[in-house]
Amino acid sequence: MTSATLAAVPTTLCTGPDNLSHVIEGSIDQKVMTDVSALHFKETPAHSQYDWHAAPEEQYVITLSGTLEFSTTGGENFVLHPGEVLLAQDTKGPGHRWKLLDDQPWRRAYIITKPGEKAAFVPKAGAADKGC
Repeated sequence: MTSATLAAVPTTLCTGPDNLSHVIEGSIDQKVMTDVSALHFKETPAHSQYDWHAAPEEQYVITLSGTLEFSTTGGENFVLHPGEVLLAQDTKGPGHRWKLLDDQPWRRAYIITKPGEKAAFVPKAGAADKGC
């Protein structure tokens, strides 16, 4: 795979063998077509936060506005900016939480993948150490 076929993408949230949520950085393979079941949009007011929760189902989350910090039950933190993509696969365990950092609402698109569908996410080297 060449770098020309990879889009710089952020992260995935996944549940490890310890039943905790972890962050893996990587890319999206632009040649992979992923079958999806739904697309919906959501807006949350500025300065909001959401306590520990698991993703309801595997989904891509595309941030359209707002900057937020995510924390995982595995002890990791990262910041998500407008234009970035998150693949939420931590559907088991206590999951993750987030809080908005700026004065913008969090506008996002959720793209729900079909169960068992191969994700286009390509983990960075060494990411498998987390066991997800």
